[in-house]
Amino acid sequence: MGGREIRPWRVYDRPFPEGYRVLVERLWPRGLRKTDLALDYWTKDLAPSTKLRQWFHHDPERWVEFRERYLAELQAHPEAVSALTSQFKGDTLLLLYAAHDTAHNGALVLADFLRSLPAP
Repeated sequence: MGGREIRPWRVYDRPFPEGYRVLVERLWPRGLRKTDLALDYWTKDLAPSTKLRQWFHHDPERWVEFRERYLAELQAHPEAVSALTSQFKGDTLLLLYAAHDTAHNGALVLADFLRSLPAP
């Protein structure tokens, strides 16, 4: 997705910058209504699997292995990647996530993965 800005953004940090808003969580963020996010797209299929998310449990010591496992999941689901890239037509993609840890979360891995894709 070369040439486009891809920004992970925590759903609880307001205001949101301009961009195409995609929630990249399997579960809806706690304490928020659907109208709070004004989403353009919700891609549960690109979020880490439930099994991987539960194993990781936001433990920074598992970060390296989490990244590897999550990248393998992303590579195994090209149809979900295509669904997102075909929806997004703008200049800035906001990957909205709910994790408290801004340095160790799936949106960061997904952003790196999407940046590595060739431009459409």
